[in-house]
Amino acid sequence: MTTPETSPQDTAATAAVRKTDEQWRAELTPQEYQVLRQAGTERPYTGEYWDTKTAGVYQCRACGADLFTSTEKFDSHCGWPSFFAPLAEDRVRYLHDRSMGMDRIEVRCAACDSHLGHVFEGEGFPTPTDQRYCINSVSLKLVPRDDASGTQA
Repeated sequence: MTTPETSPQDTAATAAVRKTDEQWRAELTPQEYQVLRQAGTERPYTGEYWDTKTAGVYQCRACGADLFTSTEKFDSHCGWPSFFAPLAEDRVRYLHDRSMGMDRIEVRCAACDSHLGHVFEGEGFPTPTDQRYCINSVSLKLVPRDDASGTQA
């Protein structure tokens, strides 16, 4: 994982998909807009993908960029889809998030700067990377595949 950036403005300036706020509002549902564009969070155990076992690639719901695969997904018992690594490190961006009285690392889509969730590090995660990418289901779209490497089902 790379070092988190210090400002959301830094990532917005380098994002490849640029749309106005009005365009995002027109394309996304109110819940998608609240999470993806306003860094909201869906309630645990309510999202579409928190417990799915379907093989495939998880894309950014806002722009369609491939972000995670089912081969990196694991059950962390937290109520949100959890992954131990992104599809490739350049698919996501990291920001310091000091909201809600916590110091966390926010995960955003590198292509459109949409909020995805947070990444947590520590030896308590039974993953190859000691990381848990805790991602909102509403931020993702699962494209089923025969295997998570790219063959569509």
